Amino acid sequence: MPSLKDLKNRIESVKNTRKITKAMQMVAAAKLRRAQEAAEQSRPYTERFNAVLGGLAASVGGSDSAPKLLSGTGSDQTHLLVVMTAERGLCGGFNSNIAKLARSKAEELLAKGKTVKVITVGKKGRDAIKRDLGDHFIAHVDLTEVKRVGYDNAQDIARDILARFDAEEFDVATIFYSKFVNVVSQIPTAQQIIPAAFDADEDGASTLYDYEPSEEEILADLLPRGVATQIFAALLENGASEQGARMSAMDNATRNAGEMIDKLTIEFNRSRQAVITNELIEIISGAEAL
Repeated sequence: MPSLKDLKNRIESVKNTRKITKAMQMVAAAKLRRAQEAAEQSRPYTERFNAVLGGLAASVGGSDSAPKLLSGTGSDQTHLLVVMTAERGLCGGFNSNIAKLARSKAEELLAKGKTVKVITVGKKGRDAIKRDLGDHFIAHVDLTEVKRVGYDNAQDIARDILARFDAEEFDVATIFYSKFVNVVSQIPTAQQIIPAAFDADEDGASTLYDYEPSEEEILADLLPRGVATQIFAALLENGASEQGARMSAMDNATRNAGEMIDKLTIEFNRSRQAVITNELIEIISGAEAL
């Protein structure tokens, strides 16, 4: 049975921990507001941009002159997985859920005899999957010093991926990130970016517009920008999801600390009462002996 001093020290330790988790929750809440606004404001542009590209892609169809980023290499043997997570932890299952989805996809591809290459963005994703997929790592993007992710960061990542595609290092590229829904819900998402893939409802732009110059020339210029745009949107979604997950995790940790303090306080009071009772019994017994 722990002594009164041990219980008191433990209560103080848990109280200090609760102060830290409460402070982290408040910081995450402040950051979440900005991150959520950035993610939500990017969605209309990204959706419309993809709609235009979808319409152009539909009009080009299977043309021999279609850009390589749209038509692909003609093979799907080598897959590049771009796993985008956070640089920091203490955000619940945010990082592990993305890593789990990427690991599952990699195992599925390897089982089919495909070649898998991995680029990680954020050290938590790298740490989570390096044990299983460490032999497939080819690059890592460190954003530790970046306080606020911008389009330039997405462009740097896109340039590296496009350069590797031009060098025929892979056939298909897929990004993994978490789409923000609300504070308690973030959806791990896999999105193919090379060759460009568009939803069926994005194929109506060609019926509304005539393009000059040709659709092929416009696509050749827009598709690389589309890769950067999709990566930037994913980074923004990840930023909001990370703060939402951290806010929720720290809120749970704060409540759990409060419950533990209550239990330890009850145990401390019972132990102190038992000590006092034993001392009274000893005093009474000594008095009766006299």
